[in-house]
Amino acid sequence: MDKKEILKRVDHTQLKAFATWEDIVQLCDEAIANQTASVCVPPTYIKRIHDTYGDKINICTVVGFPLGYSVTEAKIAETEQAVRDGAHEIDMVINISHVKNGMFDEVEKEIRALKEACGGHILKVIIETCYLTEEEKIAMCKAVTNAGADYIKTSTGFGTGGATIEDVRLFKKYIGEGVRIKAAGGISTLEDLEAFVAEGCDRIGTSRAVGLLKD
Repeated sequence: MDKKEILKRVDHTQLKAFATWEDIVQLCDEAIANQTASVCVPPTYIKRIHDTYGDKINICTVVGFPLGYSVTEAKIAETEQAVRDGAHEIDMVINISHVKNGMFDEVEKEIRALKEACGGHILKVIIETCYLTEEEKIAMCKAVTNAGADYIKTSTGFGTGGATIEDVRLFKKYIGEGVRIKAAGGISTLEDLEAFVAEGCDRIGTSRAVGLLKD
């Protein structure tokens, strides 16, 4: 598979709690040199990246990350601040507790509220598949679709499991028209990258793609 075809789908990611500005600069420089889809970074670095790189880079950040159980009002505030600081893509974590309690309508309502808070920017919805049953995953496909989000995303990378081909195939069966798929979590080999792209993932969240393709 063509290297550029993979890289243009990659959200080049650095979300470690101890990420330094030097780590973020390296990430951004690699993203620009390799023309990745975006950098996915902690909210605290958005403004500094925007002030440093301007329009040279597409900034993605996370909201309600990584556990998802922040109240909706807090997630809205995070989203609005991220957009003001210069983010163009938001990866939100759903309220997994709501899903486990069968409160699917509440999850859909929250996704819709964050999509509105994005102000026209891209919203990706992390459903953290490792914690969900197949029935719950299907319900989340419907919630993401009904709420008007742009992407459904498999994982945070901080849970007990990451992306699987089986979950991507399940998503494809149940998401509505216009909803795209982002795979993230545990994608650590060139074979993984090629497999998820071949399966139809529009985005891949990983910190490893640039290094793997360079090697």
